[in-house]
Amino acid sequence: MDTERYSRQLILPGFGLEAQNRLLEAKVLVVGAGGLGCPALQYLAAAGIGNIGIIDDDLVSLSNLHRQILYATTDVGRLKVDAAKEKLAGINPGVSVSNYPVKIDRNNAIEIIKQYDFIFDGSDNFATRYLVNDACALLKKPLVFAAVSGYEGQIAIFNLADDEHRTTNYRDIFPVEPLAGEILNCAETGVLGVLPGIIGTMAAAEIIKLITGIGTPLINKLSQYNLLTCEHYNMSITPGNDYNLPKTEHEFLVSNINNPEAILPSYIEIDAEMLKSLQEQPSTLVVDVRERHEFPKITDANIFQAPMSNFVSLLESDLPQKNIVFLCQHGIRSVAAAEAFHEKYGAEKNIFSLKGGIVKWRNHF
Repeated sequence: MDTERYSRQLILPGFGLEAQNRLLEAKVLVVGAGGLGCPALQYLAAAGIGNIGIIDDDLVSLSNLHRQILYATTDVGRLKVDAAKEKLAGINPGVSVSNYPVKIDRNNAIEIIKQYDFIFDGSDNFATRYLVNDACALLKKPLVFAAVSGYEGQIAIFNLADDEHRTTNYRDIFPVEPLAGEILNCAETGVLGVLPGIIGTMAAAEIIKLITGIGTPLINKLSQYNLLTCEHYNMSITPGNDYNLPKTEHEFLVSNINNPEAILPSYIEIDAEMLKSLQEQPSTLVVDVRERHEFPKITDANIFQAPMSNFVSLLESDLPQKNIVFLCQHGIRSVAAAEAFHEKYGAEKNIFSLKGGIVKWRNHF
C-alpha cells in the first residue's frame, strides 16, 4: 500500500489501515462518465478504490466540458471511457480501471453488474435509470443513485437494509417510467457546471462510507440539494409495491420485447438534408416543439411552433398533411411527439423526427 499517498485519510479517527484496505479491495461500477460520473471517478480513484469499471458509449463533446472537468478540450471526439481511464491513471496509477465503451442494455447489464460490489448510477436518462435499478434490485447489488435537474440535485442509496431491515429501490419513489420526452434532461433544461460536480462528489463520499463503514450512509433516504439557496434536506423512502420489478434474469431480459414498437420505432429519424427534401414536397408540415423562449430562434415562416407544454391541443387537431416532421433542441422531445402522432395516425401519415435537433443542424436554419 502507498501509505504516503493515503496518509491524510489514514490518520482520520475511525478510518486507518482497515478502511483503506477495504477501499483497495472494492469493486465499483460507474454507469455514465458524464457530469456526475466524472467527479465521482476522480475522487474514487484518488481515495484508492482498487477496481473501477466505467460504462459509457458516448464521445466527449465541447458542450460537455463546462461540467465534465475530467476531460480537456483535446479530448473532444474521444470515447469518454478511454479519456477517463487515461486521466484516472494519472491521478492514481495503483487503481485498476476497466472500460465498457457500450450502451448499457438488457443484454449486457446483468453480466457487467455481477462483477462489481457497488454500483453508481450517474446516467442522464430515465430508461437507463430504470434498467440499472431493476438489474441491481434483482442481483441485490447496493446502488448509489444521483441526478441533477436545473439547479437541484439528489442522491439516494438502494438495495441495502436499514435499521428496520427494510430495503428500497428507485421504483419506490417513481414506480412507473415516464414516457420519452415527458421529463426533460439537462441537455434540454440546462445545468450549471458546478452542480453535477457537487452531487457527483457527494455520491463518491456515500460510496466510500458504504465501503469503509464510516458515518451514516443515505440508505433508504433521498437527499435533495438546491444550489440557489444552499438548502439541503433528506427524505425517508419507504418500500412500495414491487410489481414492476423483474423476479428472474429471464424476466429481466424479456420485459421489454413483448411490444414490438419498444424495439422498432414507428417514426423515422432524419437529417437536415432529408428535412429539406421533405419541405419541398407540398404535403409536409414541420413542427418545432420547443418552448417559445428557447434559442436559437427559427425564422422560417413555414415551420410551425407548437410547444410541448401545450402539445395536447396539436395532437387533438386534425392535420391534413401527409408528412409531419417534428424538431426540437436536441431531438429528444421531437421523438416523443413523433411517437404520439404515430399512435394517433398509424400508417395513415409519415411521421419524422430531426435526429440531433436544431443544435446539431443549426447552420441549416
